[in-house]
Amino acid sequence: MITVQGVVDRVGPTLLRTVLPGDRDVTDVVIAELGRRTHVADGDFVLGVTVNSAGKAAELVEYCGANGAAAVLLKPPLASSAGVLTAARDTGTAVVEVHNATAWAQLVWLLRTVLDAAADDEHATEPGNQGLGDLFRLADAAAAVVDAPVTIEDANSRVLAYSARQDRTDPARVSTIMGRRVPDDVLARFRSRGVFRDLSRGRTTIFVPAQRDGTLPRLIVPIRMGGELLGSMWAVVPGPVSDERAAAFADTAPVVALHLLRRRALADAERRRSAELVRTVLQGKGSVRLAAAELDLDEEPHRVVAIDVATTDALDAEGLRLALWERITAGVGRQPAVTELHGILYAIVPDQAGWPGLSEALRSESGALVGVGSPVEITTLTESRAQAEEALGLLRARLVDGPVATYDDAWPVVALHRVAAAAAPTGAAELGPLAILRAHDEQSGSAYVDTLYEWLRHPGDPKAAARALRIHANTLRYRMTRLIELTGLNLDDPDIRLAVTVQLATTRWA
Repeated sequence: MITVQGVVDRVGPTLLRTVLPGDRDVTDVVIAELGRRTHVADGDFVLGVTVNSAGKAAELVEYCGANGAAAVLLKPPLASSAGVLTAARDTGTAVVEVHNATAWAQLVWLLRTVLDAAADDEHATEPGNQGLGDLFRLADAAAAVVDAPVTIEDANSRVLAYSARQDRTDPARVSTIMGRRVPDDVLARFRSRGVFRDLSRGRTTIFVPAQRDGTLPRLIVPIRMGGELLGSMWAVVPGPVSDERAAAFADTAPVVALHLLRRRALADAERRRSAELVRTVLQGKGSVRLAAAELDLDEEPHRVVAIDVATTDALDAEGLRLALWERITAGVGRQPAVTELHGILYAIVPDQAGWPGLSEALRSESGALVGVGSPVEITTLTESRAQAEEALGLLRARLVDGPVATYDDAWPVVALHRVAAAAAPTGAAELGPLAILRAHDEQSGSAYVDTLYEWLRHPGDPKAAARALRIHANTLRYRMTRLIELTGLNLDDPDIRLAVTVQLATTRWA
């Protein structure tokens, strides 16, 4: 247990000052609200968040003291008013003054941190040296201030934490918490109301009235630090909120911002360490097995996934890569190990436990091109990386349809591309009469080269070849007769057919 003075001492004189001491132990923190009889029990630390007059403050102290509260916390000048001190002496409760600039939400969080530490028999330190605690507990503190269930979300509308009492919400909130992300249809509704535009512009609080589909009102506060939007807090409220309570809710933002920044710093440090280990594995340098063990990669086949973004704007590309990194490390099955090399994101995923889920997620990502290597053993991931890069190159060249190309499925295109790339420097495509057809096409606008190519690709099936060219089968037959007359090609000779096929592949797949 901890006394009132013990709590004040641990929080520190910068925020709290004892006006009238008391000898009761502190057990919990309670938010008092004007107009409602707040439930107060023995040992409660009662915060007069919305008390704005000496008369109401004295009334609150009298009520709390009669119910065994350990102390009532008020801001100046209310804490030192005669009526408050008289009521406190009569009921045996302490009075603590809260510094005017102190945010109530910050105070709730600090007080609960102190009480938790006392309950665990820990030796408390100054608040500035304490850890940030649990983000869910901070959501509970914010919910207590605004008296409504709260979610804390990052800048991508992903739920980081949520408070208790979510049973008082609506289906949209339930779906958000279940999916740990705001559903797309819900996002669209709030976006159409300009909510995210207001968040980006730095509004202190945003109130969104109830909607026709049954979505309850929301009070929204942006979480900012140094001009950067880190996320937002969303409270499901029954209706318009008083200015005092809205301001108290907004005061939560700096505390949450600090928590998120420290959380991100830790995550970034861990991510940098993980990224270095992934590079070691992908490049095959150093102790690959040791790096794989530190990444917690199981002894099972893994794939390397190479991800590029389809934009030439450097800033857009950087933003898309960061967003993709965040989403794919948010966890689809087992979390993939990710790094960035030369502007390409690489992920190492287990073939069975990770790739199916990540594949589904990546296929829905607009602007992403994804090359995927074959599943290999941990020690040969360099091979899967080379395959992933080759598949990605085919996507960039539009030789295969995107957005995802797996080496397993794209092997015919890989083979043709390799043959074409090897043959191109030899000048093989310039041999024989094929140049005659090219010259004729350039001069007359005909399509004899394309016609010959599709005829060779669909041997014995002129209808299929005609469909590929989007012409009638009779037109195909006429073109074939004319091009043979022009070139003298003997297409009954299998070697000539093979040679011309290689020549055409060289010009199309290199």
